[in-house]
Amino acid sequence: MEEQHVDVAIIGSGTAGLNAMSQVRRAGKSFVLINGGEPGTTCARVGCMPSKAMIQIAEDYHRRTHLGKYGVDGHEAMTLEVSEAMEHVQELRDTFVDRVLGNSTDDMPPELFVQDYARFVEPNLLEAGGRRIRAERIVIASGSRPLVPEAWRAFGDRILTTDSLFELEDLPQSMAVIGLGTIGLELGQSLHRLGVEVTGFDQQTTIGGIQDPEVLRCAQELLGKEFPIHLGQAAEISEEGAKLRVTAGGVSVLVDKVLCSIGRVPNVEGLGLEVLGVELDRRGIPDYDHHTMQVGDLPVYIAGDVSSFRPILHEAGDEGKIAGYNAAHGTSHAFRRKVPLYINFCDPNICAVGARFGELDPETTTIGQINFAPVGRALIMGKNKGVLRVYADKATGRLLGSEMVAPKGENLAHLLAWCIEQGLTVGRLLRMPFYHPVIEEALQAALYDLYAKVDAKNEGGLTELEQI
Repeated sequence: MEEQHVDVAIIGSGTAGLNAMSQVRRAGKSFVLINGGEPGTTCARVGCMPSKAMIQIAEDYHRRTHLGKYGVDGHEAMTLEVSEAMEHVQELRDTFVDRVLGNSTDDMPPELFVQDYARFVEPNLLEAGGRRIRAERIVIASGSRPLVPEAWRAFGDRILTTDSLFELEDLPQSMAVIGLGTIGLELGQSLHRLGVEVTGFDQQTTIGGIQDPEVLRCAQELLGKEFPIHLGQAAEISEEGAKLRVTAGGVSVLVDKVLCSIGRVPNVEGLGLEVLGVELDRRGIPDYDHHTMQVGDLPVYIAGDVSSFRPILHEAGDEGKIAGYNAAHGTSHAFRRKVPLYINFCDPNICAVGARFGELDPETTTIGQINFAPVGRALIMGKNKGVLRVYADKATGRLLGSEMVAPKGENLAHLLAWCIEQGLTVGRLLRMPFYHPVIEEALQAALYDLYAKVDAKNEGGLTELEQI
């Protein structure tokens, strides 16, 4: 079998793999990019981008329910052509995929881009595309896929995942969404707003990964008003004619299709990681350093969703850069990871930034809170629902984290992430300018509440102004 020698072999052409490749190219090292399955990122093909397109259509259509109070006539007659809406989602999806591929793998010669599944023969030797590739170092960025229990696969195309949902030309009349994490909540709400009769299930007692009990209570109340949500019991599926019956505890519904969003599994089947000679976890992944991305002292690095550490595009990009840099330079440099930032694009947004509620020490931490009901800008928008909670170190006043269910939470979460990244205190934040009327005034109010509870106070007596 023909053997090719390179400095770095990269398995996977998603966000992590492409960022790793950019680092190897920058270092002037030889490489080969190997990709099994569809090329392009999970985000562009079946994740962030097509889901946000569907969410936007659903939210715009849902706004008709608010128009009457504004004196807009005729909103009751508004209808949605679902097939055209799905076609728009698919067109946008294809545009995003083309942009990713057009900037990365197009026109790459076969000696640099192998469209095939890779398999380890030795820690430095791969097989793919009918040849062997011996690499000084290897980056594993093979991504993940939706988890579907084996028993459910027998129901065929009546079980949907994000891999198949966006391919539909029309939507069913009824659907159960099993798994109410970020994906299940976003798509469950959107499908409901697009006219599908949705019922949500999750065996956990929380939704959207929320840890803060006040945020969870508010989110369950708001989302539960749109479609029924059943928690704390594992769902079972049985066939009933052409339909599926979903049962969890004492709840049972008959639906046309089921959206399975119970998690994702790493794409490592057939990769042969056992030849690395290190212990693999229950998912088949070896232990590795989150700051170097290196597996022990092996010439192997892991990056992106395959690790399941922080399965988000910007984190995959950072991991690809770290893995690519170290693989290209033959080093084990440790890089500081950014403040964790999670955004669920349901309406209102569910966000978490920095330290999570479950990580807080109640003896040294204090919490500020604001409900959105009286926030002027939110009231004008007809979106004055939700709660924002911010956490700080009681002694120093340093901001630690936040959880929220909030209108324009995606913007508030970014502001908070940047502030935490800079190590700012509550008092320092209150000396930042806040315009009126804006959603950010909700953050200002939460910070005032928090400031009253921390020991560290601003010099000069005034919260908002600094003496010169």
